[in-house]
Amino acid sequence: MRIASLLPSATEIVCALGLADSLVGVSHECDYPADVVVDLPRLTRSAIPHGLSQAEIDRDISARLHRGESLYLLEEETLRTLQPDLLISQELCDVCAVSYDDVCNISRRLPGNPPVISLTPSNLLGIFDDVHTVARATGTTERGERLVARLQSGLAKVQTKVVGRTRPRVFALEWLDPPFAAGHWVPEMIDLAGGVEVLGRTGEKSFRVSWEDIAAQQPEILLLIPCGFSQAETLAQWESLPKPAVWDQIPAAQTGRVYAFDANSYCSRPAPRVVEGVEQLARIFHPDAGWE
Repeated sequence: MRIASLLPSATEIVCALGLADSLVGVSHECDYPADVVVDLPRLTRSAIPHGLSQAEIDRDISARLHRGESLYLLEEETLRTLQPDLLISQELCDVCAVSYDDVCNISRRLPGNPPVISLTPSNLLGIFDDVHTVARATGTTERGERLVARLQSGLAKVQTKVVGRTRPRVFALEWLDPPFAAGHWVPEMIDLAGGVEVLGRTGEKSFRVSWEDIAAQQPEILLLIPCGFSQAETLAQWESLPKPAVWDQIPAAQTGRVYAFDANSYCSRPAPRVVEGVEQLARIFHPDAGWE
């Protein structure tokens, strides 16, 4: 089978199912596993200029969506040359990847009209369901079942470590400027790691908040997890921003419990590595829980 993955989470799922050799092309954002994707053709590109600040990215995205413009573009001729048997896309987020409708329209013009499967997880269970979806579409159902079982076992081990411990109040910044509260599976990750997300909502989209809203919730831990950013990129963006007027009113700021997290690898993508993300969060929330 020849698989075209149009989003990073799909690429990670395909590889976790042992199908790396079946990938014929990936999105411009796919970077893991690095040794697999490094030489593969890129099937998408971003319409958003490179090098913008988070505030500039937010304004550019808002303006493009208001005008009805796509944020990502498909390389149709490359797809046509590669002749994939399967396209993997998503319908979850207009900001995260190429439009599902665009993918379906292009698929109809490709030789053989290859099927398109859509990944739409709103929570951790949805991520596991996506593993099963890809496994069924690729004839690897048993591998999918084993992979999901391993992921669930990993989550259970973390829960055992943190059970009965005092749960810190946590606010996860899914965007730094303007601030956004986290949604989808991130509040669930925080809960499983032994924390309490004070504003974000499991299964729902992220949403704008004010720093006054954040301070009012008195979070004891601030997580800096802007969608699609690495830890180093997050730190650079955060350090360039002026601190809000209410900064000194936030317990996390008073105690220094402000953590830049590698969201790009362990939070933003609905892929197997979110389980590693839960364990890393638990280590932040409960450093004395006897981690090996």
